[in-house]
Order: sequence, then structure tokens, then C-alpha cells
Amino acid sequence: MKSVTPQPGAERAYRDALGRFATGVTIITTAGPRGPLAITANSFSSVSLDPPLVLWAPAKASSRFEPFRDAQRFAIHVLAENQLSLARHFARNGQDFTPVDWHEDAQGCPRLADFAARFTCTRHAVHDAGDHVLVLGLVKEAIVSALPPLIFVDGCYGRFAPAP
Repeated sequence: MKSVTPQPGAERAYRDALGRFATGVTIITTAGPRGPLAITANSFSSVSLDPPLVLWAPAKASSRFEPFRDAQRFAIHVLAENQLSLARHFARNGQDFTPVDWHEDAQGCPRLADFAARFTCTRHAVHDAGDHVLVLGLVKEAIVSALPPLIFVDGCYGRFAPAP
């Protein structure tokens, strides 16, 4: 075992410790000032069933930070295990929707056609959280597909294998 004290100079070790917690991989979409906008994130969590709240945490250092912090509507797409290339694509470029099948909903929010699950949200609250903000979304619709989710743990992508 290794003990890590979060402090200057220990960022990598602390990040590695956090990486031991497996997460899903999401793409969040919204209508940006110059058209559809997307970002890849694994900082997604359920918060409440009543009311139905979820959260995600965009980094303040991101060039896409302001449009996502200010978005009144957004969609969170939990990626399927075969969508790693899409996760990497939107991690680099949030405005290029050419490699993906998508459409706008009635309110102009971009929605990806394929996903393991999708949560369409309105902004409920935004809270400062160090070098990120916490964006709380009130879920208006949740859709679940039969596709298995993409998993991220220890800096690697993969799939879930149930214990025997």
C-alpha cells in the first residue's frame, strides 16, 4: 500500500489514487454560441432520485468551460463500450460532429444517436469546486439502450466483466 498526501508536487500520485475508482465515460452536448458543442467527461454522478438530479464537473481550464457552465440545457450520453474513438474525438475537438450520427431536439440541444444511456437535463444549479464547477442537472428524460457501457479505470478504457 502507498499513502498519498494531496499537496503540491504530489498531483500525479493523487490523481493515480483517484483513478482506482472505476467510472463510466460520457459525452456532454449542448447548443454552443457557434453551433453544437460536445465534451468528453468521466466526472458524472447521480445525486438524487427526488428530484431527479445528476451532476458533472467541467474543468475551468477547458476552452469549452464557459458554454457548458452557462448551458441551460444539455444532454449527458453514457458511452457504449465500442465508442472509445468517439470519446477521444470529443476530448480533442468539441465542435466537429462529422464522425457521429446526431440530431437537435426541439429546444436545439444536440443528441447523439448511439449511447448506453442518455440523460436530457435542464440546469438546476452550478457550484464552484476548486479548479472545476459542479453542474447539477434536473433530468427531464432518461433513455437506456441495450449497449454495454465503456468503463475507465487506472487510466485505461475497457468493459465490465461480471464476477463469477
